[in-house]
Amino acid sequence: MPRRFAATDIGSNTVHLLIGEVTNRGSIRRIVNISEWLSLGEIVGKTGKIPSVDSAHLIETLRRYKRICDDAGVERFYAFATEAMRVAENHSKLIAEIKKDLGIKVDLITARRETELSLRGASLDTPLQGATIFVEVGGGSVQIALCREQEITYQASLPIGTGRLLASTGLFQPATGAHLNQLIAATRAQWEACPQPSGKATVVASGGIARGIMRALHPDGERLIQLFELEYLMKSVAGLEVSEIVRRYRVKEKRAGSLLPGTIVFHEMMRHYGQSQFLVSEYGVREGAILEMAQGGVTK
Repeated sequence: MPRRFAATDIGSNTVHLLIGEVTNRGSIRRIVNISEWLSLGEIVGKTGKIPSVDSAHLIETLRRYKRICDDAGVERFYAFATEAMRVAENHSKLIAEIKKDLGIKVDLITARRETELSLRGASLDTPLQGATIFVEVGGGSVQIALCREQEITYQASLPIGTGRLLASTGLFQPATGAHLNQLIAATRAQWEACPQPSGKATVVASGGIARGIMRALHPDGERLIQLFELEYLMKSVAGLEVSEIVRRYRVKEKRAGSLLPGTIVFHEMMRHYGQSQFLVSEYGVREGAILEMAQGGVTK
């Protein structure tokens, strides 16, 4: 019988639950794959902390996820938090409250650890051979890693997640020219501080923002994104209200609001590295955590 594991990712945009079965071949069959959009990255970007109302929303979401895991009979349940929780000034108090109320230990993982798990998850559907530029854009930060044969040679966490950019620029839709210039300048300055890989490299992207862009551009599921497609999407959504983005690109309302900053982050990344395309993985940090759980690599 396949072993069943659960990973909950308290991210900067969503709080996500994945229950998966690890097969004998090392792949993952998704049993439950749900998320709740809390926008913690944008909230922390504005206030510096996670306010009580949002803390209560998070705790209730985790309570529901724990119930789902209990009903599903998972072997192990692992909860971890990333950038929004890392930078929130009240994260220690909130993590202690979650432990007291729910009996759930939340692991506050480092940016490096987040990248390692994401790489492992992405390897399920993407060949990570030779030199790779690995990018994961979240709500609070962007993880960038230069890799060779899945070994990280350079890693950084850039403070240009979509929620953080929304908080710092006050972006609204349709976007003004001033807002666009602000977004481009903020992202470009961060990318220019990143070193170039040695030799030719391919770009692989993971995470909800990359998948949102992929689904907006390619409803058929094609995972390869071209630079000219990003440029088209960026110009298109800049002039639209959120409701029109939802209708035209068939994305959820919350995802629609992050489409423009996410597209700009990826566009500036491609400009910096001189790339014309990148490949989007359907897997990432949660799948990486489940694979490690199957081998006893994370604590309960």
